[in-house]
Amino acid sequence: MAGAAAADTGRVEAASIPNAAPALRLGELLVREGHATQEHVDQALELQPVLRKRIGEILVEKRWTTTRAIAEALALQYGLEFVDLSQVAVDQRASQLLQEGFAHKHQALPVRFLGDDLVQVVVADPANLNTTDELRLALGLNCSIAVADPAALEATIARTYHVTVSVSDVGPDEPEFDDPTVAEGALDLVNALIGRGVNARASDIHLNPQVRDVLVRFRVDGVLRDDSPIEKRLQQAVAARVKVMATLDIAEKRMPQDGSFVVYIGGAAVDVRVAVLPTKHGEQVVLRLLQREQNLELPDLGMSSEMENVFLRAIAQPHGAVLTCGPTGSGKTTTLYAALDRLNNGERSIATIEDPVEYQLPGVMQTEVHSRIGLSFSRGLRTILRADPDVILVGEIRDEETAQIAIQAAMTGHLVLTTLHTNDAAGAIARMRTLGVDPDLLASSINCIVSQRLARRICHHCREAYEPSPEQVMEMNLIAAGGTPTLYRAAGCLQCGNTGYSGRVALYELMPVHGLGRVLLDGSTDEVFEAAVAAGMRTLREDGVRLSLAGVTTLEEIRRITGDRRLV
Repeated sequence: MAGAAAADTGRVEAASIPNAAPALRLGELLVREGHATQEHVDQALELQPVLRKRIGEILVEKRWTTTRAIAEALALQYGLEFVDLSQVAVDQRASQLLQEGFAHKHQALPVRFLGDDLVQVVVADPANLNTTDELRLALGLNCSIAVADPAALEATIARTYHVTVSVSDVGPDEPEFDDPTVAEGALDLVNALIGRGVNARASDIHLNPQVRDVLVRFRVDGVLRDDSPIEKRLQQAVAARVKVMATLDIAEKRMPQDGSFVVYIGGAAVDVRVAVLPTKHGEQVVLRLLQREQNLELPDLGMSSEMENVFLRAIAQPHGAVLTCGPTGSGKTTTLYAALDRLNNGERSIATIEDPVEYQLPGVMQTEVHSRIGLSFSRGLRTILRADPDVILVGEIRDEETAQIAIQAAMTGHLVLTTLHTNDAAGAIARMRTLGVDPDLLASSINCIVSQRLARRICHHCREAYEPSPEQVMEMNLIAAGGTPTLYRAAGCLQCGNTGYSGRVALYELMPVHGLGRVLLDGSTDEVFEAAVAAGMRTLREDGVRLSLAGVTTLEEIRRITGDRRLV
């Protein structure tokens, strides 16, 4: 049988075919390379007849080694190259040689061309000769087999193949264009843009018209990144296509418009909010992408244990208000929905008034503001109070009437969760006074105020450790047990798009109102802040330093997010 396999090498490079009889066993290689102990290998061998699994699987399940160590050992065992996918850019021309379904099924991905008719393919299991045979037939090219970490390979396959986007419902009739190919190109282009945006974990897609083209930018982890520009001739067709999807007036080009639609990516719904603004060079289009998250649990938000306990006590009260503060896109609504998810145990009646409804929770009465028919926050809140709620979420306090109704509700047996646009927790007091709320009611009606920001997480694939200078230790009040702390700086690799960051984490500042005394009546924002710090409040800067010391983010990112106004 081995001879038949050797004779049937066809168009696969002979040197790339796994050795039929490896010189060393996998366990021996793992021990030799220091990836596992002989004791653990012996125990795994004893468990094999019982578990009926391969030795590598047992070692990984028992956490006696890693999937990467297994992959490196397999590469040595079969005389193949090991490819670190975090350091290799996947050639899109090569990856398109295989269908996405084939890549997932066989855990194989063409990553680069080694010659005109030779492509390198990374696999998770080089011992599977069936995969090698099927690769031969599927590629139609000579291929060189290499080995990659299965976890990294799965993630790379998911990132490499663009998702397919489909609109949830049928919009109005398509606009007519002089050139039908332009209309068709606009449809494909909008779908591709949304697909790439979701793949890149973008929160927003900006289409900014210029003199000769349309700039495309994705906001990833809070920072804009340039993408390939759109040809000027497609500008109007793309704007019209987005308007059709959002059921906006395609003929109106002089007034701002906003709307929304839904797309489905891999079976998961993504809400897309649209803002169209006329500019000097045409209509600017901004698409905000909101993925309907399932996991909204408080422990996943990143609060410190002490802060989480205070927050849990605040939302466990039968009445009172919990305010979250911060700029747009700082995660305020996510925090409040995590609180709602905690409270939604079937024993309470929960109602919301939002603009728009961002997350859908089963068992919660959710109402969306509709300004065109007169359904405002204040009107909706007044009606909700007559519907026997225990917990009320108000998407945002924007005016005096909403503020006063919310505070009155918090004082009359309801737990009210809401947001304010202020820079910090202390600023919420002045904001509520400005909105006409009686200062005497603040201490008795507000359980706590939470201010938050989103900072970028440092990429763990490329971060570099260093010791801060004495000046940095003094400036940021860096304290670590046992001497000088270890911090990390962003370097940049292929895994994070050479930014040094991947994902975001929340910084929190939680201010209990009780006990602040008369400063709530007439104190300035700075005086309220100082009184809260004296009472033990951890500031946004201090929470950021905590995350820096834990290796989650960088000092540079904390400075960027918190600014230099208060160096407490």
